[in-house]
Amino acid sequence: MGLSSGSLSPPAGLDPDDPETEGEAEVREALVSRLQHALRLDKALVALAPEFSRSWLQQLIERGHVQLDSVVQDTASRKLRAGQRIRLALVPTAESLAFRPERMALAIVFEDDHLLVVDKPAGLVVHPGAGHWSGTLLNGLLAHHATAATLPRAGIVHRLDKDTTGLMVVAKTLPAMTALVRQIAAHEVRRVYLALAQGKVPWAQATIEAPIGRDPAARLRMAVVAGGKAARTDVERLGVAGAISALRCRLHTGRTHQIRVHLSSRGHALVADTLYGGRPALGLTRQALHATELAFLHPATGQAMAFSAALPADLAAAWAQVIPGVGLAT
Repeated sequence: MGLSSGSLSPPAGLDPDDPETEGEAEVREALVSRLQHALRLDKALVALAPEFSRSWLQQLIERGHVQLDSVVQDTASRKLRAGQRIRLALVPTAESLAFRPERMALAIVFEDDHLLVVDKPAGLVVHPGAGHWSGTLLNGLLAHHATAATLPRAGIVHRLDKDTTGLMVVAKTLPAMTALVRQIAAHEVRRVYLALAQGKVPWAQATIEAPIGRDPAARLRMAVVAGGKAARTDVERLGVAGAISALRCRLHTGRTHQIRVHLSSRGHALVADTLYGGRPALGLTRQALHATELAFLHPATGQAMAFSAALPADLAAAWAQVIPGVGLAT
């Protein structure tokens, strides 16, 4: 199969910065040989672009980036005829475009030359990953300051889940990032959360120490498992109304989904945390968890830094139904 490649100008009206357009694509063309007569289109593309997986090439077909004799194709199983010309546009994958700056409004609580503290809203993904290759906090940080591009993960030293709100510290220099990571590893960063959990939590105060690892029965979940990473959460009951408990939780470790897993393992999943068995209640449709306090030593000056963030509107309204008259973080 003879082939040629070259650049391609995007069709009129399309944005060349959109990964679904062909402004940054390498184009490969070939004539279908006699040996390839009646071969499936996707199998022919494997010969044309062997460094890519067949499943990815099938996606390019579905997205309209493959032509036969100048006609766009959308069926991977299409049988070829000898002499037809295949045209394949290898558009950049979403993953390859993930680490690009995107301007967005960041709720910055504090910023200097070394770090910034942000109050993350619900729905904002912190770091690009499957299904979220753009529109993340990392993309916003890359647009916010130039040095973010020189730092691992744009300076992100800890994360909040997509639907968890509240405070995060982000480094702006490599020395600051190194110092903050060390503080977190040494359990010297104070991280306190407010949560609404299902059921009447029976203890006024408790420490949950249970190892956390990937749930062997559901890969999207974490679980308390033997052989998992050590995890400790201090829990204080602030109030109970009906079948909902208002809690203050302090992290001593920072495992994935730690508070959500620890509480659900004790039979008290967070309100609306459907991944771990929580049910929507009090008007909430996302997990009832907010990072309300954050304290650490400034990585450059050594000064003690402490921040607090009020509950967002949806969680404040729900919180007030459990503890009347209290709609702000304490």
